[in-house]
Amino acid sequence: MKDSYERRIQNQFGAFCVKVLKNEARYIQREYASLRDQEKSLGELTASELEQTAVWDKHFMDEHVFDVQGLPVVVTGDLLADALAQLPEGKRDVILLSYFLGMTDREISDKLNIVHQTVSKRRLTTLKELREYLMKEGFEWPDK
Repeated sequence: MKDSYERRIQNQFGAFCVKVLKNEARYIQREYASLRDQEKSLGELTASELEQTAVWDKHFMDEHVFDVQGLPVVVTGDLLADALAQLPEGKRDVILLSYFLGMTDREISDKLNIVHQTVSKRRLTTLKELREYLMKEGFEWPDK
């Protein structure tokens, strides 16, 4: 008798669990249907609506890459990149290797196969040229 009573309780509990799960599944399906009704596909959006959802990453927009003896050198800032692009290759290479890659004059002279003193002179004259170009373009130097 006890076995049949326990079996009946188990069956009732099992039926209750099945009913709860079916109701929950129906509820979830109704929620998904409601969300589907509110959604729009990308093809249905107007140009202005698409523009509102767009995100433009401006992080890399003002980066310029110069190639120095097979080494990529990244320069940030349009004005500085334009100034460097106008320099002759030899002068530009000295500045990029020195200030952007942190090489010493000795390392630069070995890399470019020029005399050590030439590197120093080129760097100084090129810095003056860059300063004049940037001042002519309206760059304001920060106060020290």
